[in-house]
Amino acid sequence: MNTLDAMLPTDTGKFSCWAGRRVLITGGLGFIGSNLALRLAGLGADVVVVDSLVPEYGGNPFNLEGDGLDGAAPPVRINVSDIRDPHSLRWLMHDRELIFNLAGQTSHLDSMNDPFTDLAINGTAQLSILEICRQHNPGARIVFASTRQIYGRPRYLPVDEAHPLDPVDVNGINKIAGESYHMLYTRVYGLQTTALRLTNTYGPRMRIKDARQTFLGVWVRAVIEGQPFEVWGGGQLRDYTYVDDAVDALMRLAMAEDAVGRAFNLGGDGVYSLADTAALLASVSGGRYLVHEFPAERKRIDIGDYYADDRAFRTVTGWVPRVPLEDGLRRTVAYYRRHVRHYL
Repeated sequence: MNTLDAMLPTDTGKFSCWAGRRVLITGGLGFIGSNLALRLAGLGADVVVVDSLVPEYGGNPFNLEGDGLDGAAPPVRINVSDIRDPHSLRWLMHDRELIFNLAGQTSHLDSMNDPFTDLAINGTAQLSILEICRQHNPGARIVFASTRQIYGRPRYLPVDEAHPLDPVDVNGINKIAGESYHMLYTRVYGLQTTALRLTNTYGPRMRIKDARQTFLGVWVRAVIEGQPFEVWGGGQLRDYTYVDDAVDALMRLAMAEDAVGRAFNLGGDGVYSLADTAALLASVSGGRYLVHEFPAERKRIDIGDYYADDRAFRTVTGWVPRVPLEDGLRRTVAYYRRHVRHYL
């Protein structure tokens, strides 16, 4: 069955059938983008992915080569290009019905050490994408991957969409700019944009060689290599979204007419301390961990406790997380035990 009904409830509206849909995914060789591309292509969509394959940003060709468990990956067209190049994007985007705009620089420390590159990718390039759509493909639906980092240190919990935006690093400021450009182009030009503020997404195909994408990546790498992983502090509260649930959320957002021009939080199945998270990972993997003080260079830009109020998103889309943290960690470890050599 080439519809979302194979995996989602039947109330998904006119976008429920993905067969033949012309989809573009920026950052499509990265973590979330590749999982989304495989899901959509498996449902019969015509999927083109764009990725610069800049080593620091997470793109990995192996992400679209199948996971060794379910056979060959469905066909996806790959274009190695940079979203900072408007000429290639103009050609790639002109006939796409749906654009999942996931490309970005995600490292908070990198944004502080090299703020202008972060601005170019998370700010200027986002404006360029929207201008291309306005001029050459104004009917496209655009889903932008935003981040909970834009809130900064929470003033109250759980954090809803009305919470003040007060980021603690350059990355957060530039992500606000990128998201704001999308919302502006809906209000002023009528483009069909929407944004999803992701929390700690994890799962197969995430970057594990360093902490540029998520701290869970380096934890999983240590487990696979038989080393203890480090927990900084341990009391901080977090919510997590397994990547399959994040993909479902993005797909639902692309189908929800009431979501146009709005930004939504995405959460997970519950709230966990870092210590609880570490204990779960150790339990499902046989790994070990050590608790240390928070490093000074990280403490300056740490946000403390965070978990989302995502009731608005659930109401508009009907989304609910289906993979609890323990199960998601188990699946993640199993994936990297098979394929770790492709991610180091």
